[in-house]
Amino acid sequence: MKREILKTTLVAGILDIFGAFAQNYVARKTPPDIILRYIASGLFGKTAFTGGALYPLVGLLCHFLIVLACVVVYFKLFPRMQFLQKNIFLSALLVALIAWAVTTLLVVPLSKIGASSFELSAALTAIAILFFCIGLPIAFFTRQYFKPPATDQYRH
Repeated sequence: MKREILKTTLVAGILDIFGAFAQNYVARKTPPDIILRYIASGLFGKTAFTGGALYPLVGLLCHFLIVLACVVVYFKLFPRMQFLQKNIFLSALLVALIAWAVTTLLVVPLSKIGASSFELSAALTAIAILFFCIGLPIAFFTRQYFKPPATDQYRH
């Protein structure tokens, strides 16, 4: 299971960070290193926007740790909660909504970044990115891992 969790974390983490890079570049021409520094600023405050390459690397590590937490929780809940097994798209939406809510309502306000004002369009964009880049990969790989092996049964 550890290998599958790491693979899922890698895929979802890469998709999500590239989704964040693309969305922020298109919307505000913000380069990727600023996005990573913003993530690191949750730990270091405004200091993350100064200095060398350490802060973007810490931001990337923090990003992957958050994705890893999402993946581990989903992998642990999936076999215990039947409704997660019924529809991959609804499961992905649930993952996206929970990831958005936890990040927006808990992680960011408790960090050195602090809470920001709510903007519906920004929230919907973030949830859409989370759905495609985090929710779907996590739901898909988890389902694949727990799928019973196919059996070759011959009819007589």
